[in-house]
Amino acid sequence: MPANTLPRRLPLSIALAIALSTPLAANAQEMEAAADAAEREHAHDPVDLQAVKVRATPLAGTAEDLIRPVEVLAGEKLDEAKSHSLGETVSKLPGVQSTYFGPGVGRPIVRGLDGARVQVLNDGLGTGDVSTVSADHAVTIEPFLANQIEVLKGPATLLYGSGAIGGAVNVIDGRIPEAPTAAPLEGRAELRYGSVNDEKTGMVRLDGTAEGGNLVFHFDALHRETNDYRIPGHAESEHAHEDDHDDDHDDHDDHDEERGAHGTLPGSAIRTDAASLGMSWVGERGFIGASYSMFNSRYGVPGHAHDDDHGHDDDDDDDHDDHEEEGPVRIVMDQRRTEVRGGLDDLGPFASMRVKLAHNEYTHTEYEGDEVGTVFDNDSTEARLELVHQPLLGWDGAVGLQWSKRNFNAVGEEAFVPGTTGRDTGLFWIGQREFDALRIELGARHDRNRIDVDAADAIGPDRDFDTTSLSAAMRWNINPDFHLSFGLDRAQRAPTAEELYSNGFHVATGSVELGDPNLDVETANRAEIGLHWHAGPLELAASIYHTRFDDFIYQADTGIDDGGPVRVWSQDDARFNGAEVEANWNFADNDSGYWDLRVFGDVVRGKLTGSGTREVDISVPHGDHTHDYTVELARGGNLPRIAPSRIGSELRWALGAWRASLGAVRYAKQDDVAEHEEPTPGYTLVDAHLAWHFDTAAGGAWEVFVNGSNLLDEEARVHTSPLKDLAPLPGRGVAFGVRAFF
Repeated sequence: MPANTLPRRLPLSIALAIALSTPLAANAQEMEAAADAAEREHAHDPVDLQAVKVRATPLAGTAEDLIRPVEVLAGEKLDEAKSHSLGETVSKLPGVQSTYFGPGVGRPIVRGLDGARVQVLNDGLGTGDVSTVSADHAVTIEPFLANQIEVLKGPATLLYGSGAIGGAVNVIDGRIPEAPTAAPLEGRAELRYGSVNDEKTGMVRLDGTAEGGNLVFHFDALHRETNDYRIPGHAESEHAHEDDHDDDHDDHDDHDEERGAHGTLPGSAIRTDAASLGMSWVGERGFIGASYSMFNSRYGVPGHAHDDDHGHDDDDDDDHDDHEEEGPVRIVMDQRRTEVRGGLDDLGPFASMRVKLAHNEYTHTEYEGDEVGTVFDNDSTEARLELVHQPLLGWDGAVGLQWSKRNFNAVGEEAFVPGTTGRDTGLFWIGQREFDALRIELGARHDRNRIDVDAADAIGPDRDFDTTSLSAAMRWNINPDFHLSFGLDRAQRAPTAEELYSNGFHVATGSVELGDPNLDVETANRAEIGLHWHAGPLELAASIYHTRFDDFIYQADTGIDDGGPVRVWSQDDARFNGAEVEANWNFADNDSGYWDLRVFGDVVRGKLTGSGTREVDISVPHGDHTHDYTVELARGGNLPRIAPSRIGSELRWALGAWRASLGAVRYAKQDDVAEHEEPTPGYTLVDAHLAWHFDTAAGGAWEVFVNGSNLLDEEARVHTSPLKDLAPLPGRGVAFGVRAFF
């Protein structure tokens, strides 16, 4: 079990010694740009998100310039969007939604794809957590400490490998400074309180430059505590209750009492602590720096108590561990991360070089009451080299090498995934060239992936995979205000260890999860057309896309209940079709203030394209024996847990020191469901924000804010969540607090 304090063996001192010994890093132009950006932040001007430099790609560009679809959150809009989880923070961007496993867990869903298909990055390197293992595992990134969040929509495998076949979310936190700060010391702090869950959050960030301008440091810290959150009705949905109780109930009050918790959702409290310290030595041509960070989160699993032998028949009691009621399930997650980064410019044939290295020590412990159920350990190391070459035959481009190793182990009576060691090596090139009104982008990547299973736990052989991804994109600037973009991708993904080797009951999800060690590489072929039009105060962006998956890997519900619903990892061809649209209209700028109206919508459908059924033999483990079944899986029909279509709007206003917004998002009923999956009713979420900002004589600033969420107090259940019938979203809430900038 990890301690809640920093370990005695602190590698930061070693990393800092390395950083101080070699004067490399950002060139003068980048230093000047960074200083200008810091000055703008210090002046608290609104951030033009289209003009923000995107760091997820080695070829410098803004969200407006890049051919590939990308969304950026920064400045005031990031402050308003920040939530307990990364997924919830980005969930109002077109084409992006969030998973939900209680307020402590929310992973981004990009165009209907999530989990092992969407890579979550900390400034270009993987987070090193196990959030892809299961829906109850959180991402080890604290959105409140982010400077900027970038969402790459569509395959990002060229840059980040197999785990980004559906997209990537890159979080910039500045923990390793790459340029001097604009002032000797600057930073920000925030205190807030939330009514729906008695939230108390405090954070502080400090950045500074020592005299002489070469030594730059960073420090941040956050603490959050919440109680169980309030809900507008019962925790259990009416549908789930009817399924559990087939008998008629004449007494409506008795019927309601049997639906369990009302008004508050048990098991939804959170406690989170995060902190980091980083330092860099910055020279005229480059930088080298290091950081050490910790992330610790404790959260409940709503709606789950481990009881009644998981529903097994009495004659199986001897074959199980007699799991009597032991109380609710809760999780303690702890990660320690060490990073070293360096950069050097003007290297002859190369314009720049960036080197990144991160090591993560991660532990995730599932408690059943006061007893430890399962402990997941994940030690990972990742290294990345990016070289931006000088123009070659008219092409600007970058070549990169990425390497990672992951040692995963699960210990406990209900460890449903065996221990594995995974290795991945990838080599890529990406380039672009201008042809008058056309810009072309090409890229290629090849990865070699190997997964070794611990012999004692093996349910299948070790596996090796080779994946190759190719991409071509074009942007046609018809005129300065209107352009079209086209994209074609062939992306491949290797199966994960969880998809291959899962084999048992997972207490947090309350289900039996069975992998398939014979899964093959998954291949996605995508085509996309997009447009962007900007005419005066009106801006419009839209895109449509089609992705054909060969051997798509998905988790199918078998319809069998053997101590919990039995779900198997399976593979078949699939198709995804979707569209996104967003319009912004600055319809007034006068004595009444600056008025802006935003409207957006998105839709995605995911379907298996086969016909008929196929038989699959499965074995559910029970101690020293198994229960064997033959099930029929449909080869066609809807895929499970596909995000519903949405339409939303937001009205923004600013005048002097004041700014405000009012927004609403309508989530449609999701009735395009898979076999053994139930439809989810639609709902509307209304939110509002109000802030008053004032500058101080000393050059700093204060900001007082009030945020309202789910103002209609509507019962909302997330279709993509395995807990949708047990854990609705929070009810009406108001959060207020103060921010300081200095």
